[in-house]
Amino acid sequence: MRFPMTFSTQHRPGEHTPTFREARDLLLALDDRYMAAKTQFAWPRPARFNWALDWFDAEFAGGDWAARTALKIVGETVQIRSFGELSRESSRLANGLRTLGARRGDRLLMMLGACPELWVTMLASIKLGLVLMPAMPQLSPLDIVDRLERGRAKFLIAHGSDAGKFAEVETKAVRIAVGAAAEGWRAFDQLLSPNPRFQPDGPTDADDPMLLYFTSGTTARSKLVVHSHASYPIGHLSTMYGLGLKPGDIHLNISSPGWAKHAWSSVFAPWNAGATVVALAQRFEPGAALDALAAHGVTTFCAPPTVWRMLVQADLGARKADLRLREIMSSGEPLNPEVIDQVRRAWGLTLRDSYGQTETTMMVANSPGQRVIPGSMGRPLPGYRIVLLDSDGLESDHGEIALPLRPRPVGLMSGYADDTGGPAPVGGAYFRTGDVASRNAEGYLTYVGRADDVFKSSDYRLSPFELESALIEHEAVVEAAVVPAPDPVRFTTPKAYVVLAEGFAPDAATAAAIFAHVRERLSPYKRVRRIEFAELPKTASGKIRRVELRARETDLAEKGERAEREFRIEDFSEG
Repeated sequence: MRFPMTFSTQHRPGEHTPTFREARDLLLALDDRYMAAKTQFAWPRPARFNWALDWFDAEFAGGDWAARTALKIVGETVQIRSFGELSRESSRLANGLRTLGARRGDRLLMMLGACPELWVTMLASIKLGLVLMPAMPQLSPLDIVDRLERGRAKFLIAHGSDAGKFAEVETKAVRIAVGAAAEGWRAFDQLLSPNPRFQPDGPTDADDPMLLYFTSGTTARSKLVVHSHASYPIGHLSTMYGLGLKPGDIHLNISSPGWAKHAWSSVFAPWNAGATVVALAQRFEPGAALDALAAHGVTTFCAPPTVWRMLVQADLGARKADLRLREIMSSGEPLNPEVIDQVRRAWGLTLRDSYGQTETTMMVANSPGQRVIPGSMGRPLPGYRIVLLDSDGLESDHGEIALPLRPRPVGLMSGYADDTGGPAPVGGAYFRTGDVASRNAEGYLTYVGRADDVFKSSDYRLSPFELESALIEHEAVVEAAVVPAPDPVRFTTPKAYVVLAEGFAPDAATAAAIFAHVRERLSPYKRVRRIEFAELPKTASGKIRRVELRARETDLAEKGERAEREFRIEDFSEG
């Protein structure tokens, strides 16, 4: 038995509330007509919705679509899954998890790299009504413990080769291994039920939690972002439009599994459109990525600026004749205008910037058909109204990016998980992003920076407080302040200003010891990569003036200089 999609009446009197298909087809029809799409689009607001059942299975599991390629994973070999195969495999997994006691609302921690089982697990979790917690395989044991405990995971799916990371972890979660299963782990393949059809135990409320992401905040502990069965699946209609995806496209997204951008561009947006997802299974390398673009006929490509800065150092022009690219996008951090120029000269295509957060879907973009202003991240996408709030909380042309909540955009999270595990609703008149931007007369937004001290490095959002907390655990460190230092590849890189305890010399040996210390406590993407021994500037009340440290780093970078007592991780062979 299937449960029909029903739709709420949370809209203005007389306004038609579209179905998911109607809203999706409208955006596809108006793919390069921004103003028309902005004016005509309205969010679907279903009371009940299960994207894996009501869209993926209903649209793609049968007929001509079933045999089409949905997923292509490129590594030492190429692994391919059709839409029909993913539908059946995810139903088999959902049935298998149900035999282990998995029930609607239970939480599943998924720590997988690019492999078919990742996409199968995502679809199966949605079908069952589980709350999925995606995580990177590169997580440190401390991060794993944090996710298991605060995430309240009842089930865990990870690579069998990573079982050692859990050896000292105390958890009651059922452990499931992709690949060889260690003692105490169940084998993923053996869990698959022979039954390729899934029977839901009831309808899925669109407001039910579906995804839980850990994201850095201004405290040492990550925030837990809760997304519903509406906010990401339906919300990513805006991402589909911003990327310029169409049915039949072959889409490559460079993003680490476990991060929200992976769900954006490697799951929901392409499969909302009916595109093929291409994923790279191995560590990113510019030459291999360019080979994949050509060999697999990629038509749409999205990558963070860090990747684009690496790609332009390769010979892009030599590959032009082999490429079928139509749309290329960047997202994750500000895009340098010179990179746009270099790509345009090599490929004759305009690299388009965009903006969003883990808490939202794509909100702002240079969507297809819009004039691109170098340095601008574009204009608000259909379904989103953006305002900029000044220091007094008044709307202005320069200020903090905020979303008015009346009406509430569907692509906004349910809230941050509170101590009970449920989402604390987003209240007030606005959702404030913490990012600052300026707006010109045509409505184009230009990113300025963070309103707080959180910053981006290699597309990862880092909390200074979390890094500082790890630093001061070392006996040599009395005090530390972490700020972003400009970096030609990573955009910024974490640099720590360190005040030493008495008896420790500000030399290479001390720096090496501190680097080794943080290596043991932080995941690779979080590690401090520069250390300078110095006193910290402070206000009269004793608060560290990070603004001065940031300005100093900018000045050093512009001059091409390195501080006298600065040590970098690359100075040490083991770094």
